[in-house]
Amino acid sequence: MENPVRIGIIGCGNISAAYLKTFQNYAAVTTVAVADIDIARAEARAAEFGVPKATSVDGLLSDPDVEIVVNLTTPQAHYAITLAAIKAGKHVYNEKPLTVTIAEAREALDAAEAAGVRVGCAPGTFLGGGLQTCRQLIDEGAIGRPVAATAFMLCHGHESWHPDPEFYYKIGGGPMMDMGPYYLTALISLLGGIKTVSGAAAITEPERTITSQPKNGTKIDVETPDHVAGTIQFQNGAIGTIITSFAIWHAGYPNIQIFGTEGTLTVPDPNSLRGPIYVQRVGESERREVPLTHNNSEGDRWGIGVVDLAYAIRSGRPHRASGALAFQVLSAMHGFLDSAKDGQARQINGAPERPAPLPSSLPDGELDA
Repeated sequence: MENPVRIGIIGCGNISAAYLKTFQNYAAVTTVAVADIDIARAEARAAEFGVPKATSVDGLLSDPDVEIVVNLTTPQAHYAITLAAIKAGKHVYNEKPLTVTIAEAREALDAAEAAGVRVGCAPGTFLGGGLQTCRQLIDEGAIGRPVAATAFMLCHGHESWHPDPEFYYKIGGGPMMDMGPYYLTALISLLGGIKTVSGAAAITEPERTITSQPKNGTKIDVETPDHVAGTIQFQNGAIGTIITSFAIWHAGYPNIQIFGTEGTLTVPDPNSLRGPIYVQRVGESERREVPLTHNNSEGDRWGIGVVDLAYAIRSGRPHRASGALAFQVLSAMHGFLDSAKDGQARQINGAPERPAPLPSSLPDGELDA
């Protein structure tokens, strides 16, 4: 691209390196600034990746060179940073979730529309080679008409490895808010919008002990459910089941499976860009692995949702990892948790269009044909 979109990153924690690596692989974007409340951390990231400017959050927001603010702060800060970026006339791309509450998300999207800027949101992993191949298989009828889906994210939490895991167990965290976006975004991309959800949830361990460094031995009071189960009715009539848990030690379930009238599709981990992918059609005695149809499946493509947003800004087309998609994901996650409290199903409004599929086998470093 002759005129790359200029990016500024706010939040220089663990995930920022993955985004910066992505941006180095695409000519459509260039990183012009990084910021953090800890300026030393911003300076370290800038030095590591050759970013010309490390600055304060306010400094980045007021920088006229920045076109897209990539907001990699913790979920509790997403709302404030998003509104500040919009007020500054910037497009913004949030790490997931879009915001903590539905009201905050609605306000942010309305503000962006009024300001004429775009909002995007992670995860962009559904644009990776693995899930794009699954999308193509479904669209080509490889398993017939999809009628059901299962999704499982089962582990025992992050306190054994993450250096700062407290926020995973506070309001806005938990397995559904943390990992649910990967699974729900993948399901919407594959099956379409959600109509209703219902859920059940529990706090299975009211107190957690950190065993990672540097906070080994620190106690965490768990404030949000660490095990959430839900059912989903999609607009197309398919029915889904999802379980997200920080309460399970060992599990052998596939991440996602889509069941159709003519076979079953086993979908790879939606928290990745890769395969493997398996299909087993009616009459076949074994499942068979399907090769990827898209080549953007490497780990250094993690921030491709931002790159797609950049292409969309320059060309005027819709971007795929959109605010509307993220809003539906957030609404569904809150729907599971709210339903768990009163036993009532929740209607999910504002169903987005399925994001357009990516063309297959694009040249390396390209997202548009």
